[in-house]
Amino acid sequence: MLLIHARIHTMAEQTIENGSVRVRGEKIDSVGAGSFVPEQNETVLDLRGADVYPGFFDAHTHLGMWEDALTFEGDDGNEETNPLMPQLRAIDAINPMDRCFSEALAAGVTSVVTGPGSANPIGGQLAAIKTYGSCVDDMIVKAPVAVKMALGENPKNVYHGRNETPSTRMATAALIREALFKAKRYRQDMERAQADPDADPPEYDMKCEALLPALRGEVEVHFHAHRADDIFTAIRIGKEFHLNFVIVHGTEGHLIADKLKAEHVRVLSGPFFTDRCKPELKNQTPACPGVLSSHGILTAIITDHPVIPLQYLPLCAALAVREGMDHGEALKAITINPARICGVDSRIGSIEKGKDADLAVFRSDPLSLNARPEIVIAGGKIAVKRIG
Repeated sequence: MLLIHARIHTMAEQTIENGSVRVRGEKIDSVGAGSFVPEQNETVLDLRGADVYPGFFDAHTHLGMWEDALTFEGDDGNEETNPLMPQLRAIDAINPMDRCFSEALAAGVTSVVTGPGSANPIGGQLAAIKTYGSCVDDMIVKAPVAVKMALGENPKNVYHGRNETPSTRMATAALIREALFKAKRYRQDMERAQADPDADPPEYDMKCEALLPALRGEVEVHFHAHRADDIFTAIRIGKEFHLNFVIVHGTEGHLIADKLKAEHVRVLSGPFFTDRCKPELKNQTPACPGVLSSHGILTAIITDHPVIPLQYLPLCAALAVREGMDHGEALKAITINPARICGVDSRIGSIEKGKDADLAVFRSDPLSLNARPEIVIAGGKIAVKRIG
């Protein structure tokens, strides 16, 4: 497939006027200025000056975990029976047949991170997946991409009503530390047994096994944290165990942006198309991602779907622009920035040779209320076409 006469927003620090993109199979084969010569039997799309963007990427959702228009039958995001559940895998709960996948794709959102909610201090393993396909195994970009951990009111609310631990922020942090210390000791015992034939290996522990990649820095830890003090707790734990961690939500991040910058913290900001439904959201503002970005903090914008339906991701970016975020930075916040934050930028987030052929074609600013893509290309194939 060949796209010609397009303004290409590569999200790789350049915009190509009157450029071309060649797609071969599921990958971008070449990108450049001018009109490429069509190859034999190649489908040619003359975009007549339309804008081409990489498929949008939301780095924090629960897509397919809380299914549309269902209650308990489709709620598979929180195992509220044990506060420490790192061994749970999102890919075992995602339903790709949920219609929210097709709604997201029609809006140009081609990739997401999805997984467990924040009921537990350690909720399970997140997955980066495509929004197109019928079998999750074929949709995976990276799984696990992170281990989900949660601080603040959510774990407190779940277990306080049962008079169980954790019912305080102290206990939430202590349980996370305990699990990480146990996994660290488990790793040491394994290494000792490998080095010494006379030493017995530890008894298999699925929870420890699930945390080992996080301790090795092979997968990230995504800390759900709204309030500033919870964000600092996440930083404290992250530094203590040398975790490759990311702050999810960061609702009060704009109040402590200088400190987040000093700690080189990355933030998945949002959602902010919501009311302040709990005390820890009292300082919520759509100005937050703009403040973070202006401080040089690597920032992405998220919907937390189904909190905000995923197809409104561009509108969340638009709202951030209205509240002061640079327009170009807002586009990066739903393309290359989340890809870099989640460590999947070798495949998605920008229009470059060798990356996945996920593209969205617009004839107006995608960060506007009336905008919707004329064409969405997913995995090298036309998935949505609204023009003749």
